[in-house]
Amino acid sequence: MALVTGESLKSELEMFDIPCQDDFVLDKMVEQCICNRIQADEMVLEWVAYSTTKDGLKLTLDSLEHFEHEVLNKKNKSKQSFRKEESHSRTRDIHTLQELIKVEEEEENLLDSYSTPAKGSQKRALTTPEHPHSKRSAALLSSPGLLLSPASFSPSMTPSQKYSQRGGKGEVVATFGAVQGTRWAGRKALGADIQLELLEGPEDALRCSYKYMFQRLRDVRNVLTEKIEELGEGLRSHFNIEEFSPVSLPAQDSITVLGQVCCDSNGKLNAQSVLLEAGPEQGGQQVPVDLSELKEYSMFPGQVVVMEGMNTTGRKLMASKLYEGVPLPFYTSEVKMEMDEEPMNVLVACGPYTPSDSLTFDPLLDLITVIVRDRPDVCLLLGPFVDSKHEQIEKAQVIETFEAIFSRCIESIVDGTKSVGCRLVFVPSQRDVHHHFIYPQPPFTLPNLSKDQAQRVTLVPDPCTLLIDGVTFGLTSTDILFHMSAEVISCGTGSDRFSRILKHILTQRSYYPLYPPVEEVNMDYEKFQSFGQMPLTPDVLIIPSELRYFVKDVVGCVCVNPGRLTKGQVGGTYSRLLIQRSATSEDGKRVSPCLAAQVVKI
Repeated sequence: MALVTGESLKSELEMFDIPCQDDFVLDKMVEQCICNRIQADEMVLEWVAYSTTKDGLKLTLDSLEHFEHEVLNKKNKSKQSFRKEESHSRTRDIHTLQELIKVEEEEENLLDSYSTPAKGSQKRALTTPEHPHSKRSAALLSSPGLLLSPASFSPSMTPSQKYSQRGGKGEVVATFGAVQGTRWAGRKALGADIQLELLEGPEDALRCSYKYMFQRLRDVRNVLTEKIEELGEGLRSHFNIEEFSPVSLPAQDSITVLGQVCCDSNGKLNAQSVLLEAGPEQGGQQVPVDLSELKEYSMFPGQVVVMEGMNTTGRKLMASKLYEGVPLPFYTSEVKMEMDEEPMNVLVACGPYTPSDSLTFDPLLDLITVIVRDRPDVCLLLGPFVDSKHEQIEKAQVIETFEAIFSRCIESIVDGTKSVGCRLVFVPSQRDVHHHFIYPQPPFTLPNLSKDQAQRVTLVPDPCTLLIDGVTFGLTSTDILFHMSAEVISCGTGSDRFSRILKHILTQRSYYPLYPPVEEVNMDYEKFQSFGQMPLTPDVLIIPSELRYFVKDVVGCVCVNPGRLTKGQVGGTYSRLLIQRSATSEDGKRVSPCLAAQVVKI
């Protein structure tokens, strides 16, 4: 549609010899064109036809008001009714199907009232408030597939060809632990009592106001300083270091310094651009670091480290030894594990839940089928649920609000897994188009959930640490693995890049240790200080990424990248874990609560 301006309307009016010098009248006509989606020439033709029937009505604001009421509004209504009829003839959405089912049931009830009852087995079940629908309607209306029918929120209703033709459904692509003969099913009792607790502060605190874009540099500096001091104290006590020297003070002897790794420019970190920035207690200065004498190292911007070396001039530190970080202790439960306690089955999946070439939620419906089949005790579902990077979302090719699509998505999951009775944990993502894209991210709000539904649903922030039946889970939907893999520099540390990055995350005791963060992460540092740190080392760390799926044991923590449920136009992967409360072996060592884990193709 071409842009309608006052000048274009004025020139069209002059063709019919209609003078108009009043800018307010022209502005009103432009507004009417935009609101009713008509061009300047069409608008003028409509006005000429209308004014002719009114004995040459003059063009004023009052006459335009009458014209809008008598002509444009009626024309707009006729367009809308035509579109509705067209859409009804083309496809039937969920509401149409519900009406058809209702009418059909009423007709059947009317016919039954005139017929003679036959055998008892053929009698229709009575309709009660508890069971208001027939079997047919109940099956259709409770179907998650119907709630997620693309025709109900997207004009493009073509399912993804590549997704429907994918191969390898149900194929196990990665394993961990004793998977042979493992029974991947939840506890026998329906809705077994699962204790679930959030270990951070009250989640309501994340719903209050944020200061992102209004943060003072001094406040950001204070947060980073506290991080340096806290991790430095842990390193000092663990390695029995007496004291830290100022980084820029010339010294002829070997010194031990504490600081944060940073880059000497805005580019990527490399071996020649490493700076060490000390905290205020060590002078707060930056000094270049020469890494040539280190046999092995792995560093990234924002990492807090302790180095030994020589700094004879005060202008460059020749590092000779690097002290790695120390992870926090694990959670120790006061409740002892019972001998006959069954393992807990946990399913983990991460969005997007639609293929990139269609807004059909077929992958999510397949996941619901898996949940109903395997009957896990807990499902950890991470966003994005309505992906901001989806082409149809970017172009706003939907006929419902993003919030409505999200609500329908969650409704389908909750209702579709009702028979299983599993606990559902929903974690937001920076890519959820309807939610706050700031880090740390507050939990979703679902005010329309019924009381029965809400008992099974837990809404948590990103990131968070959960205690589930005595086992701690660290959860984050932010792709910190991908972000750090582009920034880490290393030498002589082996080829397992994932394990190296995961160890950094655990030893830096933070869900996002990278500083500065990548551009797409909108960091609020005051909230990050309270909600972005690890209160302990989790037993299981769920860390989904665009990078290849894996299950790894890193410093005693089982780290799981379940992959994404869809990868472009094809299906992706999800994970399942068999968890038993932490125990100790005969020699007193800790035993991992993760008995087995698999990554499976959807």
